[in-house]
Amino acid sequence: MTLILRRREGTTVTPESAGWSYLSFRIVSGVVEASTADEELCLVPLSGGCLVSAGGTDWELGGRASVFAGMPWALYLPRETPYRLEADGEVAICAARCERRREPRLIRPEDVEVEVRGAGNATRQINHIVKPDFPAERLLVVEVFTPAGNWSSYPPHKHDVDAPPGEVVLEETYYYRTDGFAVQRLYSPERGVDLTETVRDGDLMLVPWGYHATCAAHGYDLYYLNALAGDRRSMASSDDPELAWIRSSWEHLEPDPRVPLVS
Repeated sequence: MTLILRRREGTTVTPESAGWSYLSFRIVSGVVEASTADEELCLVPLSGGCLVSAGGTDWELGGRASVFAGMPWALYLPRETPYRLEADGEVAICAARCERRREPRLIRPEDVEVEVRGAGNATRQINHIVKPDFPAERLLVVEVFTPAGNWSSYPPHKHDVDAPPGEVVLEETYYYRTDGFAVQRLYSPERGVDLTETVRDGDLMLVPWGYHATCAAHGYDLYYLNALAGDRRSMASSDDPELAWIRSSWEHLEPDPRVPLVS
């Protein structure tokens, strides 16, 4: 299984290419005419805005010059929905196979819940776009801003065992934007895998299993867009037991004052 896709190679993921059950991801621009088919979609403009037409309704998603320039707009489209997308920048299409058809929903910047997570140099900003309580079947979407030099998705955690409420199984992708680079670690003692990758602007990491954590290089803020999908409406995960103690250390630290990076 290929776990890291470089921008120059194309960052399109399907359940077939990833070897998992539900999650798809791709970046598009210009005009796209397609159908959601058996997937529910969340369209997230990364630069510029877009116009989406589906089922006799038009939605205009306001733009941002880049992911670091403003809060996101997004649009949820249900399965079995033909649509036309006209974008003047890049749009991420996060998708998951599902069984039930729901209703389209526009997500405005003011609808996005901002969470400051962690403390010290493990502080980051979470923008919740499609949360577990959102009326979707499987798809979950968040974007994360990590200040230069900070750790993110930390302590390392995993979501590959169905043991609710403490942990659920989730397929996940990380799509990165940065002017510099970051370091992504993915490891699974059970599978004999310990991968550390340098990731740059436009790269994509697949997380089918295992503990994972990220660190932004000094001097370069980091953005990543997470798409997730599973059988449960939950984002519950388990920390690496050797590093779980780190959470208690945050009680004595202040959040990084640079966060939120975008508001």
